[in-house]
Amino acid sequence: MSKYIEKVLADVKAKNANEPEFIQAVEEVLSTLAPVIEANPQYEKAAILERMVEPERTVMFRVPWVDDNGVVQVNRGYRVQFNSAIGPYKGGLRFHPTVTLSVLKFLGFEQTFKNSLTTLPMGGGKGGSDFNPRGKSDGEVMRFCQSFMTELSRHIGADTDVPAGDIGVGGREVGYLFGQYKRLRNEFVGVLTGKGRPFGGSLVRPEATGYGTVYFAQYMLEKLGQDIKGKTVALSGFGNVAWGAAQKLVQLGAKVVAISGPDGYIYDEKGMTQEGVDYMLELRASNNDVVEPYAAKFGAKFVKGRKPWEVKCDIAFPCAIQNELNGDDAKMLVENGCMMVVETSNMGCTADAVNYLNGRVAFAPGKAANAGGVAVSGLEMSQNSMRLSWSADEVDAKLKDIMKSIHDNAYDTAEKYGMKGNYVAGANLAGFIKVADAMVAQGVC
Repeated sequence: MSKYIEKVLADVKAKNANEPEFIQAVEEVLSTLAPVIEANPQYEKAAILERMVEPERTVMFRVPWVDDNGVVQVNRGYRVQFNSAIGPYKGGLRFHPTVTLSVLKFLGFEQTFKNSLTTLPMGGGKGGSDFNPRGKSDGEVMRFCQSFMTELSRHIGADTDVPAGDIGVGGREVGYLFGQYKRLRNEFVGVLTGKGRPFGGSLVRPEATGYGTVYFAQYMLEKLGQDIKGKTVALSGFGNVAWGAAQKLVQLGAKVVAISGPDGYIYDEKGMTQEGVDYMLELRASNNDVVEPYAAKFGAKFVKGRKPWEVKCDIAFPCAIQNELNGDDAKMLVENGCMMVVETSNMGCTADAVNYLNGRVAFAPGKAANAGGVAVSGLEMSQNSMRLSWSADEVDAKLKDIMKSIHDNAYDTAEKYGMKGNYVAGANLAGFIKVADAMVAQGVC
């Protein structure tokens, strides 16, 4: 690591000492940048790293709302607008009790490089609230979303900042948020993505992150002279991402033997069928993210309170939340013969897990592998701007092309800098160079 990088990283740790997720994300990226920093002295001269680790804008606000009992509740809302060098801020809104400024800064920082990799003109941002939609009535969710958007609407716009959904923010929440934005601003524009089809949403958007990560895995396997068909797969998570990944894996002939939720995981030795994928969606639609009912319905084994990484598999897809796969899990996967880990949640693996896996197995970092969601969000923005609606096949084909471009860019960049097969370094370097060059060209701003 160069002295310049060491200095910037030390400053980040000193200024953000109470933000462990953000520090982890910054350290993971900066630790791989030495080759390009040394080859481009203009980056240090322009203080690119110092500027890149500071959000351009951080907005924090209170969100008061009234529950069904007439009691006033107050949550905290955020929007971190991290970097707009290559386009308007773009990134999801997360409604979950674990949301903090540290979490959103890490997500916004990662989003900057992820969006750069997509080839689409989008900057990086992230937002959300510590509000938990689980167990709330539709009326309570609507009132919260309306209050949240009343403040957020001051800071976003179709050419400024275009939020999307994330954990806890699905089609229902996006609908309520969009309706309030339209009411406040008196304009119908593509200011949110992940919208319903009748009012500007894109086909394939709900499945996009899961589909994209499977396409990325396919391209990795092609480099190894292998195919995804017949591979045994373990998935974590039970949300949109895991559902989309499971659906595409089943379509391509992979054998999905494990899925998980907050209550534990299920093991289905026969492999998931399309009926099982459909039942995942049915359970989620009922606001139920536990997996035990799936085991009962399909005769699978339910393992309470444990993670699926103890299951023997060829490929593991962590699809739930940050730091869900730790060093011990990584060792267990390798010992059980796992050949590939595809990080599908944002920073789904702890730093020690990444260090252990990278080089022992084929490892795909989230900023590259899970970029399919924001890629189709970008396609939704394009459709909104042109007042067009593309077919599912058209969107899926564009998504597949984008994921190939991301894969090839990460692979080729790693090879160029003498780290062939290191997708972590390749994704970081490729994403960074595009943003850094844009910042240099735009001057000190």
